[in-house]
Amino acid sequence: MNSNTKSVLEMLKVRMIIQAKNSGRLVSCLIPRIIFLAIAFITLTAAAQDSAFPAASSVLQPQAYVSLQPVPRGRAFEIAVVAKISPGFHINAHMPSEDYLIPTKITADLSPGIFLVETTYPRGVMRAFRFSKTPLRVYEDAFTVRMKLRTNGTAPIGPQKIALSVGYQACNQDACLPPTKIPVTASLEIAAADTPTHPAHTDIFTSAPAK
Repeated sequence: MNSNTKSVLEMLKVRMIIQAKNSGRLVSCLIPRIIFLAIAFITLTAAAQDSAFPAASSVLQPQAYVSLQPVPRGRAFEIAVVAKISPGFHINAHMPSEDYLIPTKITADLSPGIFLVETTYPRGVMRAFRFSKTPLRVYEDAFTVRMKLRTNGTAPIGPQKIALSVGYQACNQDACLPPTKIPVTASLEIAAADTPTHPAHTDIFTSAPAK
C-alpha cells in the first residue's frame, strides 16, 4: 500500500471515529467499513485513469509524399497524404453518412505559383457502433488522400515546403474525442521548366486514387 493510500485511509478513519464518538457508536464496528470504502474509492479512481482517452491529436499519424522530384515549372504533380489510425479508433469520412458528423478534411497553405487542382478522398467503409443506431461511414486502419497540383512560371525555384493541415474527429466503439487539426508537411523542389524529372514514391502514385 503506497503513502497516498495510507493517507486516505487515515483521514477516513479519523473522520469516522469522531463521528462515532459524537453519536455514541462503537468504533471497532466502523473500521472495516472505513477500509472497504477507501479501497473502493481508490480502485475506482485508478480504473478511471487507466481508461482515459488519448489526446485527439495522437490518434492520427499522417505523412505526405510528392509524385515528382524535382517539379519543373509548368508541370502538374501530386501530393499523397497517407494517414495511419491508432488501433481501436476510426475517424469520420470526408463525406460522412450523417449530417451531424464532422468530416475529415485536408487544407494546404500553398506558395506563390503553386495551385491546387483537385483533392480526392476515399469513400470510406460503413461500420456499426454502439453509440449510433445506424451504421456510419468512416476511415479505419489507414487511408490515403490524393491532391493534384500545378506549378506555373512564377513558382520560386529551389526547395519548398507545403504546409498541410488534417482536420478530423476520432472515435472508438463507445465515444468520440474532440475534433482536432494536426499539421503535416510536403517537401519538394521546384526546378526550371526544362529540367529533367523522375517519378517518386511510385508504390503510392501508380495505383488509382480511391474515389
